[in-house]
Amino acid sequence: MNKISHEQERFLSRLRRHRMIVRTARVLILVLFLVLWEVCANTGIIDSFIFSSPSRIALCFYEMVVDRSIFLHIGITLYETIVSFLLVTLFSILIAVLLWCNRKLSEILEPYLVVLNSLPKSALAPLLIVWLGATPTTIIVAGMSVAIFGSIMNLYTSFATVDQEKIKLIYTLHGTRRHALFKVVLPSSVPAVISNMKVNIGLCLVGVVIGEFLAARNGLGYLIIYSSQVFKMNWLLMSIVLLCIMAMVLYAVIGVVEKLYNRKV
Repeated sequence: MNKISHEQERFLSRLRRHRMIVRTARVLILVLFLVLWEVCANTGIIDSFIFSSPSRIALCFYEMVVDRSIFLHIGITLYETIVSFLLVTLFSILIAVLLWCNRKLSEILEPYLVVLNSLPKSALAPLLIVWLGATPTTIIVAGMSVAIFGSIMNLYTSFATVDQEKIKLIYTLHGTRRHALFKVVLPSSVPAVISNMKVNIGLCLVGVVIGEFLAARNGLGYLIIYSSQVFKMNWLLMSIVLLCIMAMVLYAVIGVVEKLYNRKV
């Protein structure tokens, strides 16, 4: 076994210390924020009816766990987000491959993709409700609409910027465009696909919540819009906190996938 030198040991020690400081600082900032929020709400510095407090939010969550209603809302939002994310990933890869295979088609469709990607997706939600009705399908499509156009453009750009020398080598060895795609383009673009997925999972969650604002009777988005209408601020802030936690967990799952891929490379 190779022995670790004194300098390497010092470097690893500094790296571990740095990571520990970062993690500790993150926890302390969160704890300090929650403590200040609770103190300000209890002492009347802020209106506890409008801003609620961590203890009230925790109590609200506990009550909804006891009656099991919160699991329905979390489950529906999570299901719609995952489905829309998987569909965005699948369709964006397929369409990006199609555009890479047909350069003329990519040049024709490029301005339309730019326009659709720039369009505020909240403007599409009412139209989707008219077309598809107030169904879970509408919410899933709304989630897809937020991410898919930008995802297609990013993946196509990644495909188009793959090392051309490798592709020329494939053709020199009498390979076909299919060989270039599966031997060079797709393997070289896996990091870009994973990076795109890390962005898309958050965008799909945003799109799903927008859809639930308008076309749902369950889900965290519905709970937010309903609680704001009846001034149940504990419900509203609890739903926002749950969405933050959900976003972090989903992002962490993609991060695990990325680490597993990097270990195999």
